[in-house]
Amino acid sequence: MDQVRGILLDIEGTTTPIAFVHEVLFSYARAHARDFLIKDSDEVRADVALLREEHAADKRNNLQPPESIPDYIDWLIDRDRKSTALKSLQGKIWRQGYLDGSLKSQVFADVAPAFERWRRAGLKIGIFSSGSVLAQQLLFAHTDAGDLTGFIDDYFDTNVGKKGDAESYRKIATAMDLEPSEILFISDVVAELEAAQESGMKTLLSIRPGNAPQEWPQMTISFDSV
Repeated sequence: MDQVRGILLDIEGTTTPIAFVHEVLFSYARAHARDFLIKDSDEVRADVALLREEHAADKRNNLQPPESIPDYIDWLIDRDRKSTALKSLQGKIWRQGYLDGSLKSQVFADVAPAFERWRRAGLKIGIFSSGSVLAQQLLFAHTDAGDLTGFIDDYFDTNVGKKGDAESYRKIATAMDLEPSEILFISDVVAELEAAQESGMKTLLSIRPGNAPQEWPQMTISFDSV
């Protein structure tokens, strides 16, 4: 595309099958959360403290969350809550699984060739996901196509803002040292594309097996066309 100097990518439903995220990663985090919570470390205690704050807010809002933190984690996962605390804890649980070899991440077959092609063209590559930066780095470091982290310049999670807010994309453009108009954002979620477009970014809708049908004026079935 003319004047594009950077590619910003969603993960779930864009680089990686939705089924892998929901059926493998979420299930792994659910199965190992209770054992992981007993680890006596500052980083785990920090995540639990944030979860308790979120739990208290849910109680104030009469959402009736379960009382125990392990049950609350399951409750958040069931709702696919974009919780920064949950995503941070999940990233640490997944790190354990990737390191011991019980997890291997999946990417679509066109992802690695596209990364190579974009890098040869001198394009910056960034990732914006509701999963923590740690989780993103782990996923791309342990894919069935090899370690892809060498192609990726920047990672962004919900600490930069919500994926449905235009301001998040403006902050990302600044961090990538590009104008929003110089970035192409690809995602499978129309609300995210609308927010990115409002910030000035170019956008494409990702159409992948397993994605929910959505309508958007510009589409891409695979990265081969980008």
